This record gives sequence, C-alpha cells and structure tokens, in this order.
Amino acid sequence: MITRYVHVETRFCFSLVEVMEEVKKEQQEEASMVIDLGSVDTQRLFVGGEKQYLYVNSLSSREMESLTAICDTLFPSVYGSNMMAADDGSDNTSKEVADKIDTVCAVYMDRHLHIVWIGQHFTFFSLLPEIFSNFSKQKGADIAFLVYQLFLSPQDALQIHQARHTTRFFLSGIVDEKNENLTWKAIGYPGPDPAALKRQAQTYRLPTKLYTSLINDVDVDEHEHEHGCKEEHLFGPLYRGLINLNLPRDRVADSLRQIGFPVSIRRGNNINSSRDFSSSNPRLVIKCDVVVVGSGSGGGVVAGVLAKAGYKVVVLEKGNYFARNNLSLLEGPSMDQMYLGGGMLASDDMGVIVLAGSTVGGGSTINWSASIKTPQHVINEWSGSYDLELFDSKLYKEALDAVCEKMGVQSDIDEESFNNAVLRRGCEELGYPVSTIPRNSGPDHYCGWCCFGCKDGRKKGTCETWLKDLVDSGNGAILPGCEAIKVLHERKKGKDRRTASGVAFGFEYNGMKDLCVVESKVTVVACGALSTPAFLKASGLKNANIGKHLHLHPVTMAWGYFPESPNSATAWPEGQKKSYEGGIMTAMSTVVANANKSGYGAVIQTPALHPGMFSGLIPWVSGADMKRRMCRFSRTAHVFALARDRGSGTVSSPSSINYRMDAEDEKNLQKGLEKTLRILAAAGAEEIGTHHSTGKSLNVKAVSYREFERFVKEESARPLRDLTGQICSAHQMGSCKMGVNPKESVVKQTGETWEVEGLFVADTSVFPTALGVNPMVTVQAIAYCTAQSVLQLLSRKRTHH
Repeated sequence: MITRYVHVETRFCFSLVEVMEEVKKEQQEEASMVIDLGSVDTQRLFVGGEKQYLYVNSLSSREMESLTAICDTLFPSVYGSNMMAADDGSDNTSKEVADKIDTVCAVYMDRHLHIVWIGQHFTFFSLLPEIFSNFSKQKGADIAFLVYQLFLSPQDALQIHQARHTTRFFLSGIVDEKNENLTWKAIGYPGPDPAALKRQAQTYRLPTKLYTSLINDVDVDEHEHEHGCKEEHLFGPLYRGLINLNLPRDRVADSLRQIGFPVSIRRGNNINSSRDFSSSNPRLVIKCDVVVVGSGSGGGVVAGVLAKAGYKVVVLEKGNYFARNNLSLLEGPSMDQMYLGGGMLASDDMGVIVLAGSTVGGGSTINWSASIKTPQHVINEWSGSYDLELFDSKLYKEALDAVCEKMGVQSDIDEESFNNAVLRRGCEELGYPVSTIPRNSGPDHYCGWCCFGCKDGRKKGTCETWLKDLVDSGNGAILPGCEAIKVLHERKKGKDRRTASGVAFGFEYNGMKDLCVVESKVTVVACGALSTPAFLKASGLKNANIGKHLHLHPVTMAWGYFPESPNSATAWPEGQKKSYEGGIMTAMSTVVANANKSGYGAVIQTPALHPGMFSGLIPWVSGADMKRRMCRFSRTAHVFALARDRGSGTVSSPSSINYRMDAEDEKNLQKGLEKTLRILAAAGAEEIGTHHSTGKSLNVKAVSYREFERFVKEESARPLRDLTGQICSAHQMGSCKMGVNPKESVVKQTGETWEVEGLFVADTSVFPTALGVNPMVTVQAIAYCTAQSVLQLLSRKRTHH
C-alpha cells in the first residue's frame, strides 16, 4: 500500500544543497556513458538506459496526507475482502485472482522520485473544498463514497477531473530505476516492446571494432556487417545534421560552419525570459537562406524540399531527438519527453484531453501511421465554398502523390491487431462499411508502441524522410532543445509591410538561458496549431484571426471485453493477441461520417492505449471495480468515434485552450458512440461500456435483445459536454487559417502571412476547416505547396541580388 511508504515525510523533504548534490552526482555518472561524436554533435546517447530526473515535492504535509488517502482510495487493498466479487456475479475470489489484484494495489511508491513527480501535478489541492484537503481524516468507506460523489459532481469539476486523470495515469505509467511498474505484471503488460529491447541489446553488444567504425566512419571487414547495423541504427538517420547546443559555443559554431553556415560569436548577456530579448545581445548569430521553426509534418517537408533544392536551411525544434536505439518505449517517460506538456494538456475546463507531439519529427514521430489523403468532399468545400483555388489545382494533386510516395504509403496488412480485428469483424457482422486505412509503414509493421516513436524506422515520419533529405543534402542543420522567442522583421524602403529577417531563440546552457539569432531571407513557422498563434503574437503580428477557429477532432470511446479462453484456439480475437500490440490503425468505418449529406459526421477507428492512458480514461466507481478493469486491460478492445467538428475554439498558448463542443458535433459523436457499442457487441464482446463517469457496463451474453437496445440507446445519448465523460483530441488545426483576405484569415494560399513579407506558416493551423481524418498527408501536401512558393520567392530574391 502507498501509505506504508509515504508517511515518513523526511524522505520527501530535501534541502537545496541535497538536491544539487544529487543532480551533480547523476551528471558525473552520466558523463562516463556519453558518446562524444566530436564535430557530429548529436544528442546524448545514454547506452545504460534512461536518464532519471529529480523532482522537488511542492506539497505540504497536510496535502501529502490527502494525496496518500486519495491514492489509497483509488487503489485500495482488497485482498480477502468481499469487494472482490465481480459486478457480473461471477466468483472472482480465487487465490489466483486475489493475488493479481493485490499486486495491482502494491503500487511501489518507495522512492521520492515517484511521489514528488505526482506531487508536481497536484498543486491544485489548495483550490479544493476544505473536506477534500481533509481526506486523510476520513474512514476508508467514507473516502470512497466521497471520491465517487466528487467525480460525479459539477462543483470543482476542473480539479476533480484533473485529479482523476492524472493520479491514475501516473500510478500506471511511471517507472522505477529498473524501468518497471509493479502493476504491469498483474495486468499482463510487458512494459516496453520486448522485440525492440532485444534489438537494442544486440546493437549495444556490437564488436568494438564495428562500433568504433560507426562513430568514426571507418570501413570494417565485410563479415562484421552481418549484424545488420549501420551507423544510423545507433545514432539515427539525422545524426550528421543535429547540433548539440549543450556543447561549448566554439564547438557549436564549428559544427555549423562545417555544414556551410556563416556563424559569428558575440559577447552578450544571459536572458531570463523572452521579455529580456530586446535589451540583450545574441551570443551566436547564424546566417542562412531559410529558418524553419518546427520539424513536424509541416516544417519537416518545407525544410527537406528547400535544402534539396540547394538552399541553406536551419531547423529550430523545441523538443529533443531520440534515435531508434535511444527510444525507451516506456509510456510515462515517453509522454514526458516526446509530447507537448508531457501528454497532460487539456482545454481550460478539462473537457478535452489533448495529445500533441513535441520532439524532432513532431506528430509524425509519435502518430499512429494513418496516412489518408484529403477527402474529395473537403477539397470541394475548400476550393468551392472558401474560394481557395490551391486545393483544386494540379499542384495540390501532385503534392498529395509526392508526399505519399515519400512516406511509402500503402494499404496491405500481413496481420491485423486486436482492436482493428474487432472493429472490422463487428462492421462486417452488421453490414457497416469498413475500409483499410493506408499507412506510412509496411504490411508487416506490427507495432503497438509507435505512439512512443518507431523502434525500427519503418514508420516513415519526417525523421525518416524529409528531414533525412535535409541532412543528406549537406545544406541543413537541426537544432533541438531550443525555444523560438520571436520572428524578427523590419520595415524596408518602398515596402508597404514589414519583411521577416529571421528568428531569435533561446536555450539552456550551464544553467542559464543563452540568446541566439538566425538571420534568414525567409522564415517559416511550423510550431503546430497549439503553439503557432502564441509565437506569431509574441512576434508582433496583430491579425485578429490568430488563435481563432481552432478545431480539435473531438473523440469519444467505447470498450468491449473479450476474455481469454482456456483453449486459446477458441478465443476471439486469437488468445495470444493483446490490446496494446499490433498496428494501431488499420480499419475504419464511415457509417456515420456524412450526417445529412453535410460532409460532417464521425469516423470510427481504434486508438493506442497503454496502461497509464487506459487507467486515466476509464471511469472510476470503486477501488475494486478499477482493479477489475485494469486486470482486463490486455483483452479490452477500444473503438472510438472522431467528429469532424463544425464548432471551434480559441487558443492563446498550449496551456490556454478554450473549446466547447458544438451541439451538432455532440449529436454526431453520440451517433458514432451508438455504432461503436453495436460493433463491439457484434464482434463478440462479453461486456461493453463507455467512459461515462457512472461506469455502467453490460454483460452482452446475459441480457435480452430489449435490454441490450435500452443500454446502447441510453449510454450513447448521454451528454458529452458536461465533464461526465472523457473527450480526447489528437488532431489540432485551423488556428491560423488560410483564406483569400486578411479579414477572415491569417495566411494567403501561398502560406505567406498577410502582415509580414517572407513569413510563412506551414502546419495544421492553416486548415480552413476541420479535416475529418488524420491530417498528416494533408498538412504535408499543403507544406509541399508552400515550399514551392518559398522557392519562387527565393529565386526572385536571388535574381534581384
């Protein structure tokens, strides 16, 4: 139990001296494991495993006691208790099941790292009612009842909703020093992909001669290549173009000069925030043709096209780079390292949980492989209703084909995963339309961990395609781990608007923030629909549409439990299949995708859910019920409905998203939810349910047709806008929309902003409306077209000079 670990408060109270000593010790230990690649300057590659971070506990003793009581309530010890009886009436009091459930409750909060990590996300305790901060004084049964009532109460909904999601996510997602979580064994989850771990181990055991040769570009005997390991397997395909800003400035400058960038080192003051920018002199000034802010599906394409055309391109990326063999494939650390806000972003009212990539390659690095071309009805709407001729042009058709070819998009599948097999069979049984989703990976790519990066590079995100073109051209450099502060622009003679001249960015060096400037002929912003608006505003742009018209593709899910059979040959899906394995998205139904022939509705697909996210989304009714659901994790299929939303919101920054679902969008999602419940039942689920906070479920095998119909209609008709269910979003778009005039849009059809010449936007923020399907192909196609516009501008500038 958690309580037996956290009552000794001194274990979590560290002085600043102790913290600094611990950090210094860790840094010294890591120094011996860092591979210094000299002028190559890649990211640090930790051969011995993942870097551990030290978090400082911000909770008072009273708040810590409350947190302890809440955690013990969410995951209580139920061994030997009558709470262990399953809701379906079956006898689950066997010793075997009891041991499994007791293992789940033995959450290993025995190190300060885990408790204070959670503590960082619970600073809102002081905002809750007095009774909430006195949980530790309540009796067990009273606490459980109180927690359940609070989860259902509209009062303090934001904090309660955050507590429910965050507590359970971290309890199931965080790992100890061995990269393990004790809940995993009980729920049948292996942690990181076993196949990837085996491959990494083989790579690290390479003969010294081969390993050294890969670092130093020395040829080795042919027989030593039988290990099938090239240099990019160790350091990733981008390692020659990555610039490590943690190195001394002289080495950073030398690395950039080797690629062909003029660099000057100046004396300057450290800055504490972006407000200090104007009064500070940059430490480094880098000159190039184009600077691109962001390396995802938009920025990556523009950077690759321009560099391949012979122009010098600098890519600035806020996130870090993780080579294939440096991917942990651990849910908690991966979310923290590769997702914006550590995967904990949400709208202001907590109504929508938002997932967005924040790593080199952006969303293309952590997405689910779906590669769907812009639907024809969307092209018709954008070109017809919005007068955007681009989308009905020969160029856009060529762009769609070019990006799909670059990513190797195809629709064959060697083997379908648990979730997708359920979706396909359910649709076929009911006569619903079901199609195969094109993917940017091969037919044999059976990987459920791609949401944490692709272990073998066979998923063709921008790191494996456009950014590789950038690096291979010898004309590009990628600077990870830096934060763009503002676009620089100036008024030139004879111009009626300002002209972009580069970007100022900051990065941490020796505990201080350094300021650098990239001077460029053209500037491309591709920070994503959540971050681009704030960046443009910080750069002085005043267009009233910046940050408006945000679409989120809201998602709601249903689940179905498919028990394992004693004879796996009779289980469906096959007994060896688990919910977290296999291709994440291969099947899709459009049965409610075109409501009233409007072009708006909901598509039905499957998600990637690992234990942390799974436990954070499912409803909490009681500790015993929670554990029963968790023990069924590996055989619980999820199917979701994703709405092409007419309604929209606003975004000021990733931490300030104002979004309330439109009533029509809610109806479309409810129609989709009804279909998902029917699909799960038709596929053979024993039990079905939704994520509504009441936690109702139905044993399909034990009820009449009338009872089944009543359950499906009641559960799918529940409101989706009142925080009683969980809405998610993995697609964000439209916050700097494209249009034909500055009164209604932020950028032209060329991607250039109306306000500043030479300043382009190339990400999903330029979408005129919501798309309705995964946006990767569409944003890449638009970025490809934008890159052609940039090429024309650069050509004119070259001619004039």
